[in-house]
Amino acid sequence: MFRIVYWLTYAGMWLLALLPFRLLYVLSDGLYLLMRYGVHYRRKVVRTNLRNSFPEKEERELREIERKFYHYLCDYMLEEVKTLRISFDELTRRMLYENKEQFLEMVERHGGIVLLIPHYANFEWIIGMGSIMQKGDLPIQVYKPLHNPFLDRLFIRIRSRFGGYNVPKHSTAREIIRLRRAGKRMVVGLITDQSPNPREAHYWTTFLHQDTVFMDGAERIAKMMDFPVFYCELQRISRGHCRVRFDLLTDTPKQTAEGEITELFARRLELTIRRDPPYWFWSHKRWKRKRN
Repeated sequence: MFRIVYWLTYAGMWLLALLPFRLLYVLSDGLYLLMRYGVHYRRKVVRTNLRNSFPEKEERELREIERKFYHYLCDYMLEEVKTLRISFDELTRRMLYENKEQFLEMVERHGGIVLLIPHYANFEWIIGMGSIMQKGDLPIQVYKPLHNPFLDRLFIRIRSRFGGYNVPKHSTAREIIRLRRAGKRMVVGLITDQSPNPREAHYWTTFLHQDTVFMDGAERIAKMMDFPVFYCELQRISRGHCRVRFDLLTDTPKQTAEGEITELFARRLELTIRRDPPYWFWSHKRWKRKRN
């Protein structure tokens, strides 16, 4: 059954990915109307998250953020499908990387860095980051395996199209140590704003006016390897176009206090969201866990 689902999903996505962006966005407009006004996709979750995160905003402002979010979410889903067929040249034209010099210098000097990435804007297209890295350096993508092994294989296939080295979350430390012993230089990219499960190490802080738990695995990896830590600042310029900045949080992770790096990430992410709220994943049940 899973195999059938995989091949049907892959075939459908492959056909969709053949369409030019102009037609994909026409489909996205239709999907937006269905998702927001027809099925009301997670509307209660979205509205609760927005209301709790921006108590200072009027209802009219919150509805406008909601409208733009649903439009962005539909664009995001179809842009992810397009990743199956997009050329490397087109992807690099659509992702504008700024201030690369310090980023690359730190990779060369320290043998690797940790890059903290939020669920924001065109974050999935960071898979093309190899375009700005030195030949032979590894762009490592840490991911959480899906329960369906065939769909898991599909998304690994998408995310490794441009040289991305995919590492399952539970094997991260072991694999990074192995690669360093083999003399590899790397950028370890982690999506760091999910809600951790109860078995994972975590860090509590106040985020968007709410008691929030963050995973601290990226901080532990940075300290273990003594890798500098960068925040990936994403800014959506327009449909299918994004600006990326790499902002150094610390180049001495072992000298930071427990939780300090995770706190720095939370503060930077909060600034990113407040600058342009619609382009974060408001449909996630981000605050489902409560502090004991």
